[in-house]
Amino acid sequence: MTKQLRRSCFRVALPVSRSDAFVWHQREGALDRLLPPWEKVKVLQRSPDINVGRQVEFLTYLGPFPLRWLAEHTACSPPEFFEDVQLQGPFKHWRHQHRFLEDSPQGSILEDHLEYSFPGGRLGRWLAGHAVEQKIERMFAYRHAMTHGDLTSHAPYRDRPRLSVGITGASGLIGGALTAFLTTGGHSVTAICRSNRKASVSKKIIWNPDFNQELDEAAEKFDAVIHLAGENIAARRWSAKQKQEICKSRVYRTRKLCESLAALSKPPSVLLAASATGFYGNSDSSEIATEDAMKGEGFLPDLAAEWEAACRPAIEAGIRVVHLRFGMVLSPRGGALAAILPLFRLGLGGKMGNGQQHWGWISLEDAVGAVHHAMMEASLQGPINIVAPRSMTNKEFTAQLAGALHRWAPFSVPRRVARISMGEMADALLFSSSRVSPDKLLKSQYSFRHAELELALNHMLGLGRATHG
Repeated sequence: MTKQLRRSCFRVALPVSRSDAFVWHQREGALDRLLPPWEKVKVLQRSPDINVGRQVEFLTYLGPFPLRWLAEHTACSPPEFFEDVQLQGPFKHWRHQHRFLEDSPQGSILEDHLEYSFPGGRLGRWLAGHAVEQKIERMFAYRHAMTHGDLTSHAPYRDRPRLSVGITGASGLIGGALTAFLTTGGHSVTAICRSNRKASVSKKIIWNPDFNQELDEAAEKFDAVIHLAGENIAARRWSAKQKQEICKSRVYRTRKLCESLAALSKPPSVLLAASATGFYGNSDSSEIATEDAMKGEGFLPDLAAEWEAACRPAIEAGIRVVHLRFGMVLSPRGGALAAILPLFRLGLGGKMGNGQQHWGWISLEDAVGAVHHAMMEASLQGPINIVAPRSMTNKEFTAQLAGALHRWAPFSVPRRVARISMGEMADALLFSSSRVSPDKLLKSQYSFRHAELELALNHMLGLGRATHG
């Protein structure tokens, strides 16, 4: 057995004490923050903590074949280490020990010690050994980047009180990631749901403006509310009925939420409400759109303007309101990148038209980080552009994505073809150009994790390398 065991150690320096690093791993949301987004993983059973005897179960895949992975925590000694072993899964043996070493009063080292063996003995090692080792290294490069990045983001506010936060859209792409980020930072998160469906957080309240419901007493405890819910604008063609539904989901429900918040005897101190860089419309590529730029023309600019105006009741109630003008949020888990990745992986990707239109983009981690930054920085209010510092043309974006995947991207989608399948939406979402700048984030000293697209793609597609211990 000993000869068949593989052992690895990966380490990362963290900007907090080992006690703080250990506590981060204990909190709700840590598991979600550490799951690699390029892997198809479903959590079947969660654990409320990492105490001895707690179990976690995943459904993962080996190619097209589903595999159950059941793990149990077998040792926990805060703040020194905790350990888990595989009870059922793809390995013959798997033991993972997380060790926390003090490095300085405000610094520590996390070491992940692995011990594993393959089923099938030497044949199993020969068939899968190299591929599995690469997969493990990619996973720990991602995990360590996430742990370091999250702790770095929370560190400036370590002496501030933790907040009670209500989130609409908590089960969405941004909302789910934001929920896990905030809970691991020690904040209390409550999902504000329209129905009793499952959300990615243990606490929730039901609020449905379609039935004239008011927020219940639990909302009196919110220090902040983050409003992310809304109909997916790219879900289907923009018929008159679909435009009406999009407007209702954004404008009407935002207004009702703000009226409900304003009516509370103790309203939250800040409301962060989703908007979009579509506010600026199609503009000349030489013009840079800061938060002070004028509204563009068309359905999306009009929608964004009405969406933001719907927050007026909250502003009049003295609530600090931030309009989160999101650009294209990138993640393999959802959104535009998830939609185009399969084509690019097959070598069938390509630019839209001539590819000269500018796209404002941001990694999911920076979208989450920017929302947290806006929540914690009381000087920020009004519109904030949630985009990376450098916009790029669609042609540049296409080339970098294809290069990261080591694929060709030889094709070009003519505008007329896109219009046939998508109608008016094609012009607004794919061929509209605006060079958006995150002026307020930069001036308020927000530190981007992924200021360049190459860094973002390497992180979210698992192209990084872990540091061996």
